[in-house]
Amino acid sequence: MNNANIRKALFAAALVAGLGTAPFASAYAQDSTPAAAKADNQTVAGKADDTWITTKVKSEFATKKSVKGTDISVTTTEGVVALTGTVSTAKEKSSAEKIAKAVKGVKSVDASGLTVSAAAK
Repeated sequence: MNNANIRKALFAAALVAGLGTAPFASAYAQDSTPAAAKADNQTVAGKADDTWITTKVKSEFATKKSVKGTDISVTTTEGVVALTGTVSTAKEKSSAEKIAKAVKGVKSVDASGLTVSAAAK
């Protein structure tokens, strides 16, 4: 009987040792998942930055007399500002580009979508 008790104790110890590490393994696997997801969160932060840049450019247009910002659409992707719409003069187009480039976080400005209205030429 003594050998049977020892075997049971050894089996129980092995079972506890084997199953005892399972929660740690799953906890480790769970910890590695957020690390991979953090890379995706950077995209969200980047989108928030882009939204902030777009808002800032639009507000700068609203405060400047040289640009009629209501006729200009602004979109930002990874720090690149795209301006589309219609402006009255080439000077207004140039001014819009300059204002957008001055906003913190703007990497470049694409004003190819801005057209000068035919009536103002």
